[in-house]
Amino acid sequence: MGKQKIENIELKYLTVDDFEELKEATLASYAGVLNSYWKKHHIEDLTRMFPEGQVIIKIDGDIAGCALSLIVDYNSIDDEHTYEDVIGGKSFKNHDPEGDVLYGIDVFIKPEYRGLRLGRRLYDYRKEVCENLNLKGIVFGGRMPNYHKHPDLTPKEYIERVKRKEIHDPVLNFQISNDFHPVRVLKGYLEGDTASNEYAVLMEWDNIYYTKPNKKASTVKTIVRLGLIQWQMRPYNALDDLMQQVEYFIDSLAAYRSDFAVFPEFFNAPLMAEFNHLHESEAIRELAKFTETITNKLKQLSISYNINIISGSMPEVVDDKLYNVGYLCKRDGSVERYEKIHVTPDEAKVWGMQRGSELKTFNTDCGKIGILICYDSEFPELSRLLADEGMDILFVPFLTDTQNGYSRVRLCAQARAIENECYVAISGSVGNLPNVNNMDIQYAQSAVFTPCDFSFPSNGIKAEATPNTEMILVADVDISLLRELHAFGAVKNLKDRRKDFYDVIRKK
Repeated sequence: MGKQKIENIELKYLTVDDFEELKEATLASYAGVLNSYWKKHHIEDLTRMFPEGQVIIKIDGDIAGCALSLIVDYNSIDDEHTYEDVIGGKSFKNHDPEGDVLYGIDVFIKPEYRGLRLGRRLYDYRKEVCENLNLKGIVFGGRMPNYHKHPDLTPKEYIERVKRKEIHDPVLNFQISNDFHPVRVLKGYLEGDTASNEYAVLMEWDNIYYTKPNKKASTVKTIVRLGLIQWQMRPYNALDDLMQQVEYFIDSLAAYRSDFAVFPEFFNAPLMAEFNHLHESEAIRELAKFTETITNKLKQLSISYNINIISGSMPEVVDDKLYNVGYLCKRDGSVERYEKIHVTPDEAKVWGMQRGSELKTFNTDCGKIGILICYDSEFPELSRLLADEGMDILFVPFLTDTQNGYSRVRLCAQARAIENECYVAISGSVGNLPNVNNMDIQYAQSAVFTPCDFSFPSNGIKAEATPNTEMILVADVDISLLRELHAFGAVKNLKDRRKDFYDVIRKK
């Protein structure tokens, strides 16, 4: 067939009018394996019940292949089922339009048309149907046509050796290469399949776009708009003046319909100016007295401006111990707290800052997010724990005085995006505070980073602010692209981890 010039290839819905040609194609494809073919009334039933599930490929007008399928309620099928159980004695009684899984009941390519990747077209079509109908995935019983050649191996051993490329099985190899994975071995699956010793492998493909039907009015967004505030450190006469500037930025981001407003680490540091006559460790504790008031005000602003606010970080005293903390003020009125786990040597030495112990992801109306304060982003174990909890976006409010300090945060943030297959947004302060000890100068370039793969910018930079300039940075990120990356990325950092060799374990 390879030498014959092909003029036309088309994928079409199967109809009853195709029956006679389909019969001949079936017999040619299954010679010596199956003793029967689909009868005309079977084709009538299938095309009536589920027309979009029954397709044929035609080459220059001739049927070259076919794929037939049903929709089933997967919970209604026993784990140890047979082919007859699925098709119900060819009555197709298990077809359920309200089911949750596409079950493949037949697929073939005629011998003279093999090698043209037509099978992949049929599988790709099934995937499209699955996604369009919002089904959980595709399953079918896959044959093992070379298993009879290895009577000394159990089915499990045979499958493992096929996966390691030690044994070639044309069906199993093809299915695995098309993103299907083995779930379990089915004994006595297809009567008469002597080549497989009547065993089959239940193969599964997961629909990463599947969303559980939601009867509530609210839904989780897939396109999320991030608003990063590159905050200018400047003197303020009082808390009200600082909060006026805070509200100005929140108002601006809300006007752009941003989902998040992100402030930097210690954005409220200018309020320490009036305590500059005190020792640094005393001045920071005076600043901590503003934290509760600022948080309550941010909560009100998150509701009135319909935006999720990440407060960067502020000092807070708990049981006479000083911590670097922040608050996530959601637009539904709820507030959640996070802590800086690793304090810098300067924070510990000058301020007496204590290490935090709270680390978790946060559920928002834009998916799961994580927040790490500045130095924490330089420890990959923390973000890996958050990634294992399903984090899609990592926010890093930071404060760095020099460009080399900034570079540490930036480069580590980019690494976190790649290794955890997530978005990372960093937000910092610029300018100087000559009247605040230990907070003299700041350097920042806020940015949004992505994994480096085909669906993302090749350099992993979604957007970045102008260095050392007060401004806002607004950028959209698509959460669905992360799902594609997890399943189909050129590399799969999360899936390919050697958990048999190493792991990251939370002790508390």
